[in-house]
Amino acid sequence: MRNIVKGAEPKSLEEHRCSTGATYDDYNDKPSLRDSLVAEQRGLCCYCLSRISADPAKMKIEHWQSQANFPEYQLHYSNLLGACHGGVGKPPKLQHCDTRKGDQSLSLNPANNDHDVERVLHYDNDGTIRSTDPDFDREINQVLNLNLPLLKNNRKAILSRLIGEISKGGKWTNRQFEKKLVEWNGEADKDLLKEYCQVVVYWLRKRLRKKLS
Repeated sequence: MRNIVKGAEPKSLEEHRCSTGATYDDYNDKPSLRDSLVAEQRGLCCYCLSRISADPAKMKIEHWQSQANFPEYQLHYSNLLGACHGGVGKPPKLQHCDTRKGDQSLSLNPANNDHDVERVLHYDNDGTIRSTDPDFDREINQVLNLNLPLLKNNRKAILSRLIGEISKGGKWTNRQFEKKLVEWNGEADKDLLKEYCQVVVYWLRKRLRKKLS
């Protein structure tokens, strides 16, 4: 999970929200909404950071505060995120992200700058994601199931490849680490981010802090 900077909402969503009796279900321009969500999330699921695209078969429109429990926010763009399908149709123990979450609540929103999820998230070398916030740590495991073996192994594989690349190149300079961080954090190229990028970003930041201390 990483912080998401929300962009401008689709004009059609704003107009629909202002109409009398408007609901999310009768909003008929969801293609524009998907385009906006995928663009601002740079092609990654809001929770697990797997690849999504603006196609109903390849993403879901997630309500951070569920429609069932917070109908007043069903058309608020700040409450809408793009999520992967998260094992839809599989047993709950194999589901993750929005599919596993359903109508449950989360204490932190990756699209709320005040929440700053990156500040409280840590990644272990085996791909485990943890939070220094006890409530959010529980939600990561029980609500979003982000330490599902599939996701954990994907993160581990991404990090292992990077560490292998570094070890083959001999002793890296600070500049080389910084350049790799810029690449994985998407600072040079504003297009798609790499899948599961945050485990690498976290590791590189930690390595640089250690080298500079």
